[in-house]
Amino acid sequence: MSEAALRWPTTASRAVAALSLFALVSAPLPHAVRGQSTDTLAYSVSFPNAAHHEAEVSLTLTGLPAGPLELRMSRSSPGRYALHEFAKNVYSVRVTDGRGRTLMPERPDPYGWTVGGHDGTVRVTYTLFADRADGTYSGVDRSHAHLNAPATFMYAPSLRQRPIRVTFRPPEASEWRAATQLEPTPDSLTFTAPDLDYLMDSPTELADLAIREWSVGSAVGEQTIRLAVHDPGLDEHVDDFAAMVMKVVDEQAAVFGELPDFELGTYTFIACYGPWADGDGMEHRNSTSLTSRTTLERDALGLLGTVSHEFFHAWNMERIRSAAIEPFDFDRANMSDELWFGEGFTQYYTSLFLVRAGLVDPDEYIPGLGGLLNAVVNAPGRRYHSPVEMSRLAPFTDAATSVDPTNLRNTFISYYTWGAAIALGLDLALRTGFDLSLDGFMREMWVSFGKTSQPYTLDDLRTTLAGYAGDAAFARDFFDRYVTGRDVPAFSELLAGSGVLVRPASPGRATAGQAALRVEEERVVVRSILVGTPLYEAGVEIGDALVSLDGTALTSPEQVEEIVAARAPGDELDLVFESRRETLSARLALVEDPRLEVLTYEAAGLAVTDEMRERRADWLGSRVGAGAR
Repeated sequence: MSEAALRWPTTASRAVAALSLFALVSAPLPHAVRGQSTDTLAYSVSFPNAAHHEAEVSLTLTGLPAGPLELRMSRSSPGRYALHEFAKNVYSVRVTDGRGRTLMPERPDPYGWTVGGHDGTVRVTYTLFADRADGTYSGVDRSHAHLNAPATFMYAPSLRQRPIRVTFRPPEASEWRAATQLEPTPDSLTFTAPDLDYLMDSPTELADLAIREWSVGSAVGEQTIRLAVHDPGLDEHVDDFAAMVMKVVDEQAAVFGELPDFELGTYTFIACYGPWADGDGMEHRNSTSLTSRTTLERDALGLLGTVSHEFFHAWNMERIRSAAIEPFDFDRANMSDELWFGEGFTQYYTSLFLVRAGLVDPDEYIPGLGGLLNAVVNAPGRRYHSPVEMSRLAPFTDAATSVDPTNLRNTFISYYTWGAAIALGLDLALRTGFDLSLDGFMREMWVSFGKTSQPYTLDDLRTTLAGYAGDAAFARDFFDRYVTGRDVPAFSELLAGSGVLVRPASPGRATAGQAALRVEEERVVVRSILVGTPLYEAGVEIGDALVSLDGTALTSPEQVEEIVAARAPGDELDLVFESRRETLSARLALVEDPRLEVLTYEAAGLAVTDEMRERRADWLGSRVGAGAR
């Protein structure tokens, strides 16, 4: 893409320019976050075997004190909460000292190497296998290198505060450039970080990138928003996408009244789209990693949801930060009680910003709330855990893997989902009862904790809500019932104030439960079942085969639906099923379909008052120029 091909309108608050990726003037990171040692840790990353997903990484350490040097691969990654064991993809480790002598490291555990007998200098070189381009892992092939730092870089725990230099060496004849939040240098492929923590928080995409940059005015002066895209489409697709990203950025800044003070004055969206990537989004302090198997040409609006979610994290998670995950531990799982807030409230705003930016119609957004309500109100997980307790389960659910079956389908509700429902309930409760909004509460959290770099606790969230609403009893009751408790807000009453109706999706319709059925070897086999549903209460479990229902031999899931649809809630049917080679009989007691739907009063044929319309417009309308209440 030539620079001349970029055309944008100019407004008073945004001067848009087509800038080279490396044309920004380097500015030092704040002294408070810079390392103290003058001995720089030097990394080099090359790709002699990119066709087979390999990178060659070297690390040179100088000025080392006498004694063994410990080197490790991270077991976790900023923004993730489960263990991922990145050392499994490292091999061919070679170690030499300053005189070129070969050193033989010991392996005290699967994640570490101990180097003794060095002369104050150690150079370690290793091969990294990388074939998953997402927010957690790394992916290398002929077209690009998508590098998540913890999955890529071996490190020395004792040198965590030392400054770092990283040089990338793309394959010859490639047109790869680098997109990263690392600090640029005069060499366009060499970057620096003040310390290990900043390096580990800095993903990098190397590819033939399409770049768009624009300036946004803020309280700390103009800052640059950069969109760097690896996508097989045309320049015009990137142009259109950038225009949508601009609108989302403006809407989010309007909630907080300003952008964060990005350390280098720049925030970078690092986007890798196409069949070489896996779907993910991962927030970082001054950038985000965006990956998907789809492309801008196929589903730009769908990709924009991840953009919205991750950019909101620049405030909520990166700077408004839970004390439980500060500082981040690279050697163990990181647990927090507040992910329902950090992730869940962000999830609530994800689609809301697309509506406010005019990219999604409110008449499409409002029915979508039905999926959110059903996922929480009707979920069996509320029997077992509160939102706080769901947050604590993140190390077992956040892209975690296991070979043994779990019962999480019944005992777990994602803190993203439940947190989004809490955010919806709080937003509506503040609007209904106090003429305030969740926007204003988020701004209070930003001023008190984000801008001051003061990590918050669960008590801090409750106290801030009490102060913002001017009602300590309301804040205490809300947290007791919906955050540390397992209740759900009265969504039907709360949404009614905006002319939005919550009602049963299929009143009077019988159901045997939301079970996934499929045909296997000419048998109707259960592949998913939830606690409390009729089939579950009848003793049916995953893997069981339904033989007959109401005297009819079963050969397809459609038969089950037809038989149940002909009956009423409260009816009981004879059921025969096979469970681990045992044939069993039971009475299947049908219930009314519990699913809910959400729609506007207009769509339901109900009268809408001016007050309802105004409240809905205030909730879903643009905040640019309006501020937050």
